[in-house]
This record gives sequence, C-alpha cells and structure tokens, in this order.
Amino acid sequence: MKKTAFLFLLISAFTFAQKSILAQKVDSIIKDKKAVVGVSVLGFEDGFKYNKNAETKLPMLSVFKFHIAATVLDLVDKGKFSLDQKILIKKSDLLENTWSPIREKYPEGNIELPLSEIINYTVAWSDNNGCDILLRLIGGPQVVQKFMDSKGVKNFQIKHNEEQMHKGSKYLYENYTTTNSLSQLYKKFYDGKILSEKSTKFLYEIMLNTSTGGNKLKEQLPKQSIAHKTGSSGKDGDLTIAENDSGIVTLPNGKHYAIVVFISDSTETDIVNCKMISDISKAVWDYFNK
Repeated sequence: MKKTAFLFLLISAFTFAQKSILAQKVDSIIKDKKAVVGVSVLGFEDGFKYNKNAETKLPMLSVFKFHIAATVLDLVDKGKFSLDQKILIKKSDLLENTWSPIREKYPEGNIELPLSEIINYTVAWSDNNGCDILLRLIGGPQVVQKFMDSKGVKNFQIKHNEEQMHKGSKYLYENYTTTNSLSQLYKKFYDGKILSEKSTKFLYEIMLNTSTGGNKLKEQLPKQSIAHKTGSSGKDGDLTIAENDSGIVTLPNGKHYAIVVFISDSTETDIVNCKMISDISKAVWDYFNK
C-alpha cells in the first residue's frame, strides 16, 4: 500500500472515530429524555456532517423569522423596499398577549420606524408583532414560501403568521422545517447564495446580537461566536411543542459550522430542554476544537 493511501485511510479512520465520539456524546445528553430531538451540524469549510432525526419535520416557532427576514431583504436587494424607508405602525398592529418589545416601547403605536429597525426587532428580539408587520408588508407567508422554494430549500413550510399561531397549537405544527434543511440553508446564506453581500452582512450582524436564548446554543460558547435564531412555544400544559435554537458558529481558527437543535413534543421542564441544547452545542464546539 502506498504511503499516501495509508495516510488517507488513517485520517479517515480517525475522523470516523471522532464522529462516533460526538454521536455517543449527543446520545448520552438526550438519553431517557421524553422529547423528540433533531440535530444537524454542518462544517462549512471541511464538509463535516452530523445528523440525528434530521429529516423529521419539526415546528419552527420563531426560527421562521430568519426565513421571513431573508425574504424581506431579498425584496430590498431587488429595489422594492429600502432599509431606511419608514413603516407606519398603528396601535392596532401591536397586539396584546404576545411577545413584543416594540409594543413595550411604543404602547400607543402611531409611530414610524425604519424597516431596518423592524427587522432587528423581529430577529434579534424575536418580536411577534414586528414579524407580522413584515409579513403584511411583503404580502403574507406565501411570499416567504415562494422565495425559499426558489432557492431550493427543501422540507420547509410556512403557512401562518404569529397572530394565527397564537390561536391554537395545531397551527404551530404547520410551520415546519427539518434540522438538515436549515443547516443547509445557513451555509447557502453564509456563502452569499441567498442574499446580496450587503444584506447577508446586515442580517448576520443582527443574528450575532440576538438577545433571546442565552441559556441555549450560546450559553457555553465564547461571547460573539454564534449568529443565531431561537424559537420557543412555551408550555401547553405539561407539553413543550418546541424549544429551538439554530445558527452559525465561528471557531477560533476562523472556520465555521452551522448547528441546528430542535426539541419537540417534550414533557421535560424548560430547564432540561434548554440544557440539552446547551450541552449539545458544547459537545459540538469541543469536537471542532479537539
């Protein structure tokens, strides 16, 4: 056997062993947990892939705000909107009984905010009213679906806005994706295949400053190492329909990977659900920094 061939086999065997260690670590984290856990990891530069339940269609919750923001920014790229254009927000747009930092700051509405600020509220702060304002602006969830379809995004469905999702748990399940689909989308996004360079940078910076999910993917990672989008259903009785986090991690060596962890139909506590996401994130970080 030639030396190069032997070296290739040796490296392949080492990589397989390391993958196996990561898989065992993830399995140990989710062992005996009463939940469906989907995980996808995709190395951008080396093509590393790890998937578990990665083709299971799981409810996105607020993770879909990434897809919505990307659709809005595509229309900005096409000249249909501009980031500095002012959007009138009426008091009737600011629904009660929903998470909305915009409403908290401007309870009476009747204000004009630049589109850039509404996108920031929607993604970084996961504002539900901001989300629905964006959807009305562009023409509804079907516009997001059409854009994602045009970019070859598979196993993705968006049918309902936040207002509709608050009307019943069945609507949450109808906005779904797979963890594999989202990890692939994040790579396309990072590679500039979804938006212009300017819009990619704008959305990436917002995701770096996401304020939600401090106890999930980023909890055990160095500060500012992950650009991410979270989603959470809260409790429906003892059931958590979804506890999600997803994003792009930058390693100390300058390389990157996408990580998506979706927890669905869990009867575990919020603390346990979030700790699973945090611990899986740390296991993946340790794998890449071995």
